[in-house]
Amino acid sequence: MAFEYHDIVIAVDGSKASEYAFLKAIDIAKRNHAKLIISHVVDTRVYSTIEAYDRSVSDRVQNDALELLRTYQTRAEEAGVENVVTDLEHGSPKVKIAKEVAPRHNADLIICGATGMNTVERFFIGSVSEHITRYSKVDVLVIRPEDSK
Repeated sequence: MAFEYHDIVIAVDGSKASEYAFLKAIDIAKRNHAKLIISHVVDTRVYSTIEAYDRSVSDRVQNDALELLRTYQTRAEEAGVENVVTDLEHGSPKVKIAKEVAPRHNADLIICGATGMNTVERFFIGSVSEHITRYSKVDVLVIRPEDSK
C-alpha cells in the first residue's frame, strides 16, 4: 500500500508555528506531486467586538488575510509546487479547517502547526491543532517548530 497524498490543506495564520508547518507542507506536496491548498481562517471572534467601535477593522483584516495568502502562494510556487490554491474563510479556525475546508477540497491530508498556547489557555479554549486532529476525517500532521524539539 503506497502512502501518497494528492490534496493537502496547510492551515496558516502567520505565526512561527504555521510558518514551519508551511515549509514542511511544501516538501510533502513536492514529494507527492500534490495540490497544496493554503487555508487561512480569519477568526471573527478576535475582531468582532472591536468592529463595534471601528468599522474599518473588517476591511483591514480582510486585506491582511488576502496578502498573507498571496505571499504564501508565491513562496510555494517559487519553491516548485506546481498546483497551489488559496482558501480564505471567516469564522472559527477550529471548526472551518476540519469540517469545511478539507471536505470541500477533497483533501486527504491536513497539515497545521502546533500551538504556542500554555496549559491554562488550552484548558479554557483548546488548541486549533487539537480540534482539527479530533474532528478531521482525513490524516492530520501537526508540525512542531524545530526549537521545541
